Amino acid sequence: MVSSRLPTLACALLWAASSTTIAAEAVLPVAHGYQTREAWREPVAPFRIADNTWYIGTRGLTALLVKTDEGAVLLDGGVASAADMLLEHMASVGVEPRDLTYILHSHAHGDHAGPLAAVKRATGAMLASNAESAVLLARGGSDDIHYADAILFPPVQADRLLQDGETITLGGMAFTVHFTPAHTPGSMSWSWTDTRDGQPVRIAYADSVSAPDYRLLDNPRYPRIVEDYRAGFAAIRALPCDLLIAPHPDSVGWAPGAAADRHPAPVGCQAYADNAERRLDEQLATQRREAGN
Repeated sequence: MVSSRLPTLACALLWAASSTTIAAEAVLPVAHGYQTREAWREPVAPFRIADNTWYIGTRGLTALLVKTDEGAVLLDGGVASAADMLLEHMASVGVEPRDLTYILHSHAHGDHAGPLAAVKRATGAMLASNAESAVLLARGGSDDIHYADAILFPPVQADRLLQDGETITLGGMAFTVHFTPAHTPGSMSWSWTDTRDGQPVRIAYADSVSAPDYRLLDNPRYPRIVEDYRAGFAAIRALPCDLLIAPHPDSVGWAPGAAADRHPAPVGCQAYADNAERRLDEQLATQRREAGN
């Protein structure tokens, strides 16, 4: 009679053999997080752009602070590790955490919205967004439409949802939101009027308009992506735009840093949109050729 234990014994021997094989193989590789560019993490001393508007970001990523008699407004923040730097830069120009009233932003990617949760927690400021960006902010960068390896960031909840053309007023300053769907479906640009040298200056903070490696043809997650880009370009061209700033300062001619001339090659809203649309058309043509269209 064959022992009923033989199948069990055979399984155990096979498991032991396979375990020995697995143990002999190299260990699994160490996981690595998304690597950000050094310029994105290189602080620069805060500098004044207009009488009430300050640049408090890094060499490669814009963060703006607008001071008023009734509080301050932060626009964008950079990467998640920038939170302490932003608070220090705010303090250096006379804005304490309790003085920050509003947090505004451009689009919900981790290289711009990264520290917003921490700054909101430290200041109690109200975060204003729109419906599409609010969903992305709450996800913390996960399930990005375009990138499987998006820059994750601490999720943050919006306190106020805005409509296109809505204005936030604080201390006599009016910040108007302009929906510029392009880089993300919820991308937003902002405009306000400050003063410089005794004259009014209309500042436009225009969102990113690039489409890096984006699928532009038959994108199942974003079927109207090209139409949205065209709408975003048109909206940026129409901005009140004496002075243009963007989330990536070098894209509009800024060179934040120690140099005396931080704006050596100014770009206007029309040229910014025109250049981006030309690049989009080139990407479309390339993707059509590759698809045999």
